[in-house]
Amino acid sequence: MFKQSAQHIASYYAQTFPTPIPLRPTLQGQHDTDVVIVGAGFSGLHTALRLALAGKRVTLLESSRVAWAASGRNGGQALLGWSCDMPPLEKSLGTERARRLWDSMCWAAEEMRELPLRHGFDIDYRPGSLWAAVLPRRVKMLEEALHEAEDKWGYDGLRLIGRDELAQWIGSPRYQAALYDGKGAHLNPLKLAQGLAIALEAAGGGIFEQSQVVDYQQTNNGYRVRTERGEVRCDVLVLACNAYIDRLDRTLSRRLLPVGSYQVATAPLDPALAASLLPRNSCVIDNQFVPDYFRLTPDHRLLFGGGCTYLGGIPKDVASATRPYLERVFPQLTGVTIDYAWGGHIDCSMRRTPDVGRDSQRYWLQGFSGHGVLPTLAAAKAVSDAILGDDDLLALYQGIDNGRFPGGDTLAAPLEAAAKAWYRLRDHF
Repeated sequence: MFKQSAQHIASYYAQTFPTPIPLRPTLQGQHDTDVVIVGAGFSGLHTALRLALAGKRVTLLESSRVAWAASGRNGGQALLGWSCDMPPLEKSLGTERARRLWDSMCWAAEEMRELPLRHGFDIDYRPGSLWAAVLPRRVKMLEEALHEAEDKWGYDGLRLIGRDELAQWIGSPRYQAALYDGKGAHLNPLKLAQGLAIALEAAGGGIFEQSQVVDYQQTNNGYRVRTERGEVRCDVLVLACNAYIDRLDRTLSRRLLPVGSYQVATAPLDPALAASLLPRNSCVIDNQFVPDYFRLTPDHRLLFGGGCTYLGGIPKDVASATRPYLERVFPQLTGVTIDYAWGGHIDCSMRRTPDVGRDSQRYWLQGFSGHGVLPTLAAAKAVSDAILGDDDLLALYQGIDNGRFPGGDTLAAPLEAAAKAWYRLRDHF
């Protein structure tokens, strides 16, 4: 179990948040509600808000703080699609059903743009994303993705940018080509999470922080959920714990591997220099197996990440570990001051496919595998719709093959790390 805290880590997002981050009460005593959601990250917050707006009594329990984990620390890239891309989904579901799942992702992209405006909060939303190729042989991946998107998934939002034009988009010689997606975007994830929380409270939902769930039991009428100081009885239980599901549900936790991920934010750059790095202010992720990803912040910093550790740890000196990769992409930033460096854990499933489903009146959302800004919203729609009586979308997720990691609790991480070492080597050849 990873150690959690009552304070947000010293990330760029937390340290530059424009107001004091709200501190919400701890659950005490006995309560009754319609739906208990465990975990106040994106998937839990989106699900809770949709249910509260539909008239359900919702109680959200968080062991630390709202968006304390990956939802408040991530790269802020709202990219259409899943970490696994479409082939594993098509293999599980067939082309027609996989396309319905893709359509829900397109809905999520539009909803992400409109939702903050609807509820009156700002997330520093900026449109435009790039998927870039480092190796010449991986330019073909971009070309194939473009044709497949148009021909198979009916998506015409992509544009291939060749090397001769790429300098107008990325001020780096490292890349061969890129796919531009005008419906992708980047944003401040902690602002998004806190905005969702405030909207949920305005809709009548309750949020309790520092209220770790120690166990739950199914009853004749639903579930009894216990924390150290309180108890909630509910009709429906939603587990949205992601990498922190751990001992609360061993069946679900064995379908996940917590992977360490980390990133940095530079000191504010001269605006002209910042604009030369990303002239059109799109976010970027490359198509290496272990990708670099980066974007500009509104205060002209470069936010850069890409390192990961399959054994779960985080480097003691994240800035030193990340600097070589940042300077490899942007040599003009050699020696740049790094103001913030932080890390966290993402919830990787074995095939990088989303693990979303239900049994009885217990639902779960997990397995976003480091690509969760839009997928959590799409999954929350599936779960909330099912709770409200329409399970068509959830049935698609339940058709995805999500297996357990081999090796059990002891060997899963070392086996996965060894397998991934081979793919890391392929990033260089």
